[in-house]
Amino acid sequence: MQGAHDDGAVLLQCQGRTGVITLNRPRALNALTHPMVLRIDEALTAWAQDPAVDQVLIRGAGERGLCAGGDIRAIHDDAKAGSAASADFWRDEYRLNARIARYPKPYVALMDGIVMGGGVGVSAHGDVRVVTERSRVAMPETGIGFVPDVGGTWLLGRTPGLLGTHLALTGAAVGAADALLCGLADHFVPADRLPELVAALAAEPAHEVLPRYAATPPPGVLADGRTWIDHCYAADTVEEIVGRLLARKEPAAVRAAAAILAKSPTALKVTLAALRRAAALGSLEAALAQEFRVSCNALRSPDLVEGIRAQVVDKDRDPRWSPASLAEVADADVERFFAPLAAGDPGFG
Repeated sequence: MQGAHDDGAVLLQCQGRTGVITLNRPRALNALTHPMVLRIDEALTAWAQDPAVDQVLIRGAGERGLCAGGDIRAIHDDAKAGSAASADFWRDEYRLNARIARYPKPYVALMDGIVMGGGVGVSAHGDVRVVTERSRVAMPETGIGFVPDVGGTWLLGRTPGLLGTHLALTGAAVGAADALLCGLADHFVPADRLPELVAALAAEPAHEVLPRYAATPPPGVLADGRTWIDHCYAADTVEEIVGRLLARKEPAAVRAAAAILAKSPTALKVTLAALRRAAALGSLEAALAQEFRVSCNALRSPDLVEGIRAQVVDKDRDPRWSPASLAEVADADVERFFAPLAAGDPGFG
């Protein structure tokens, strides 16, 4: 299949009756660019109407991961320049996330290795999601002064108890068992059996194939932490959440507090508000529309540029957040992220 955005970063082929999407930027951990999003969307549009295609499979090239997220260096440059390129990218990316969730044919995602940010968006909304012992699934946006997007607030707001709030604020990556527990994945398959699984999917429907390959994953860590997680993250504010974590005896709770305090104070408060508002929304599309407003407004936040600078550009891992403390972030500062976009902006839809 050829397309207008064919630069080799997304490979498309049909294996038997399965349409296969391969994200092909292994050096960049298959990070998504705008042309890649458009290419995937074109393929899904064509295959939805193709009677020769019964199901779709998405995977990442190389052995390091499905996808580490969006191209945040490009977002950094865009935010500094004040252009609209990131908003255009997010609009198409979020539309793709919604399409995946409503896709009329089985959509199988191999969530092997690193699956973060935008990688979650092109996988966890599918209806057949496979993790391996190498999987590391995360929404780490608060660490770059950003807020979970690509439907992340919708997914994390629907985990058992308050596990999703813990993951959103800390940015922690989880392995296979915890991804299954949180509802971010459906099946565990050992990584060395993935080639056999892909070959089998070329000939048979996913629902018939997966039971032959699914196994029990190595133990996770979140189930044992439910008591302190559900108690601490039920607090009304980020400050109170941190206070409850620090008051616990469990070392994991204290480590969680330290992880949170290293993140952007503004992004933390906006994330908590976004999660709780998304929980009250009636659909993924409504949550994506909210995320689009938050993401576009984040482009004007100094923490997004600073966070990406510290983590990706200069790599000094020493962001200087503004404001620097949770106490300095006012309610009005949070509300600005949820404000309607400028008149004439098409928004998400």
